[in-house]
Amino acid sequence: MEQLYKTLLKKIGEDPNRAGLKQTPKRMAEAMKFLTSGYDQNLKTIVNGALFPAETDGMIIVKDIECYSLCEHHMLPFTGKVHVGYIPNGKIIGLSKIPRIVDMFARRLQVQERLGQQICDALKDVLKPVGIGVVIEASHFCMMMRGVEKQHSVAVTSHVAGSFKRDARTRQEFMDLIRA
Repeated sequence: MEQLYKTLLKKIGEDPNRAGLKQTPKRMAEAMKFLTSGYDQNLKTIVNGALFPAETDGMIIVKDIECYSLCEHHMLPFTGKVHVGYIPNGKIIGLSKIPRIVDMFARRLQVQERLGQQICDALKDVLKPVGIGVVIEASHFCMMMRGVEKQHSVAVTSHVAGSFKRDARTRQEFMDLIRA
């Protein structure tokens, strides 16, 4: 990858041998490997058996999970917050696993719409909850730095399943709690 970045620097009219850029291809390659490290992860390894029996039927929410991803259309970042809630069906997941699952999917070339659905589907498969909801609020650099150049726009996506989809009161409780 380093050679590709060196070629890219030349193509945009830069000298990859000038002092400030000598290590840039290496740093760019390392950054890209990290930003796309989700391709090397899988759900089973992340969950690592951290499912526990639970008799609660109350809603569990992890909100304001920082999210950083790369738009697959322009390879520019989009950043924001992910809110995840679920109602257990006899088992709960270790709370730290939820942000790890978010990161696994976010560290791939993405679109926000698919990211939310992947998080929702993965947790649905692992937990088989009564209901689940995922809301993402993100700012997209492809809209901020180029194109329409709107600095303060935020894209919001929602993905729900089970009782969150069937029952408007459950869905509203989730939305109220993530806004609290």
